[in-house]
Amino acid sequence: MAKNLIKNIIYIIAIFFLIAVVFSPWMQTKEQPKTIGLTELVSQINQEKIDHIIVNGSDLEITAKDNSKEISRKEDESSLTDTLKNYGVDPQKLDQVQIEIQNDNSFKFWGTIIITTILPILIIGFFLWYMLRQAQRGANQAFLFTKSMARVIMPEDDKGIRKVTFKDVAGLKEAKEELMEIVEFLKSPQKFIKMGAKIPKGVLLIGPPGCGKTLLAKAVANEANVPFFNISGSEFIELFVGVGSARVRDLFRTAKKNAPCLVFVDELDAIGRHRGAGLGGGHDEREQTLNQILVEMDGFEPNSGVVVISATNRPDILDPALLRPGRFDRRVLLDLPDINDREQILRVHGQDKPMENNVDLRQIAERTPGFSGADLANLMNEAAILAARKNKKSIGQLELIDSIEKVLLGPERKSHILSLKEKEITAYHEAGHALVAHILPNVDPVRKISIIARGRAAGYTLKLPIEDKHLHSRSEFLEELSVLLAGFTSEKLVFNEITTGAANDLERASDLARQIVTQYGMSEKIGPITFGNREEMVFLGKEIATEKDYSEKVATEIDEEVSRLIHDAQRNAAKIITEKRNLLNKIAQRLIEKETIEKEEFEELMKEVGATKTKQTKSSKTRQTKAADQTPL
Repeated sequence: MAKNLIKNIIYIIAIFFLIAVVFSPWMQTKEQPKTIGLTELVSQINQEKIDHIIVNGSDLEITAKDNSKEISRKEDESSLTDTLKNYGVDPQKLDQVQIEIQNDNSFKFWGTIIITTILPILIIGFFLWYMLRQAQRGANQAFLFTKSMARVIMPEDDKGIRKVTFKDVAGLKEAKEELMEIVEFLKSPQKFIKMGAKIPKGVLLIGPPGCGKTLLAKAVANEANVPFFNISGSEFIELFVGVGSARVRDLFRTAKKNAPCLVFVDELDAIGRHRGAGLGGGHDEREQTLNQILVEMDGFEPNSGVVVISATNRPDILDPALLRPGRFDRRVLLDLPDINDREQILRVHGQDKPMENNVDLRQIAERTPGFSGADLANLMNEAAILAARKNKKSIGQLELIDSIEKVLLGPERKSHILSLKEKEITAYHEAGHALVAHILPNVDPVRKISIIARGRAAGYTLKLPIEDKHLHSRSEFLEELSVLLAGFTSEKLVFNEITTGAANDLERASDLARQIVTQYGMSEKIGPITFGNREEMVFLGKEIATEKDYSEKVATEIDEEVSRLIHDAQRNAAKIITEKRNLLNKIAQRLIEKETIEKEEFEELMKEVGATKTKQTKSSKTRQTKAADQTPL
């Protein structure tokens, strides 16, 4: 409303300015010529003061020899010569005056009338018509609220643009095989109808953010070469009651007219949350929209050729009615890519980028466990930006490696300069993490140690696994607790003081210890029991929605067990740091001198003093995929 008002005011000012410019020549006050009688005119002619006379009907425009202007009027019944002779003009003097006869042209008269009278009326009328048209359009927009907001991509659109197909989706082999059946349904539905098979009405793509759900939906539409309707779940909901359900009806009505086609609803959990749990009751606008979706999906004509694909990363909060057979018949799980898939994804995103011959994407895939497809695309983009900033013509291995740390922790904060004391504390903190991680057998190998600030971290210890693994043992978790507490313990032993740099470590350690006890059933004292109903209720916070399904006595035992695990891990870290104090000092001093220690240099330093792992780990903790110790100071 405010924007339209400002726009109309600007239009009004522009129109009045235009009127002023057009009529300013006509509105100028000019000096009127002197009117004289015929007797005086004859006198001036006889005195040879007149240069020429223009006769326009009965009007006379007189120009004297001194360029002065005068006007007069002759007799209507006679010519100018006869009139002047009647007033006694000297014929010889009259012959010296140039007389010009002009026809009586009324164009100037009527033009003046049109410009000064009719044209302003037309301009004002046009302005009023435009204002009424705008008001009518605004009124019509109120009825457009019920129209679907879906973007429609037809098969013939974007012919000059390379479309996404299954070949462009690296990894996700099982998901693509599942969706290929949908493509066959859309391409040739009659083949399945003859066999008595029903076309799936809905496919739910479930996976973490950035794993390729939207990309797969586009690939399905392009492979099937059918119209593609794209809309987000949040676009159904508006301020006005009933708009969401009306838009759902319009969307499916339009889709049926274009069948066979594909309807993609992104972020389904925005409108598909469990009903009856909200504060708005049964008449909540979101629930009305969900009800309409349920009716439309279950009310399809048999084999109508309309397939709905939705994506969500929160399947646990969806309404059960959405997931029953007849609506979302198929659920396709999309996992984070493994090392082979990551290598393929990197190659896909590197197709349009110049690469140096020595680039090893396999090594980059090994260093990026737990990265989603979106993370890997961002990594390649950051590497291209970094190479361009260096004025290079191609992307090298160094740019790709540096981009991993930038994606994990953020850019280097070179302006964040630590004091000598803070630098020493940070060095011993990170040295503690690296030392304990290297000594314990079930911890991922240390890839890099640095005390250069990145993001919010004043320093970090980067640990990366050798291979992917999806199951984790109790010993892995307990040793990870010792590594998390090693920085805190190192500060306390060396400086006899603790700082805020260990805040993030303590938070992660506390969460991991509580998960060991309450979720994984790995506590010897508590036993193989899980505690706490973690179903999240709609519109309510997690703390309120988490059901406490155990007594106060058990809660006390859980707290005591969590505290015991943390203190045992701290004592284990303190034991290693105390026994290897000389090695801790060497690592810290090397960090103070060079600020960064790479894997090869760190392992060489460990070999010098004979500090090696008792067992080399080959595990990947996907819950800490971007595993880097962040120690904000």
